[in-house]
Amino acid sequence: MYYFAYGSNMSSRRLLARVPSARSLGVAVLLGYEMSFRKRSHDGSAKCTILENPKASTLGVVYQLPDDQRYTLDRIEGQGFGYDVTDVRIHTQHGKLLNAFTYLGTDPEDDIKPYQWYVEHVVRGAREHGIACQYIDKILACAAIDDPDPGRQEFELSIYDDAETA
Repeated sequence: MYYFAYGSNMSSRRLLARVPSARSLGVAVLLGYEMSFRKRSHDGSAKCTILENPKASTLGVVYQLPDDQRYTLDRIEGQGFGYDVTDVRIHTQHGKLLNAFTYLGTDPEDDIKPYQWYVEHVVRGAREHGIACQYIDKILACAAIDDPDPGRQEFELSIYDDAETA
């Protein structure tokens, strides 16, 4: 089965820490949706979601997962508790059309901001897979805030080998 990651799970290190059997197939585009940081997390910060917009497109990474790993990802992503699963048609960088699933944040909000470490996951994943610099610049332009729990930031970014930040 195919999974379209457009947020922090674009980072292979982040996704593989959650679902080690996932395999990246490269960049894909989802037409008619716009990525934004408008999904409230349990920690109060914003996480990525996609919103329908016929004039927009969302870049992301398509992963292949074994069918039996879907439950694990659903649980980690909070399916039914802030995210709903939706089926989408994506266009791969090689021109193929694929049916995939992705997560759609429920009840998007306007006045929330992501933590800097979360934006870093998203940017690292985009850079890792060679997503266009203009798209990455758009992500970086999002106003992010410091996490009041510095230990959480340290833990979240500990999956990367270097100290370089996005």
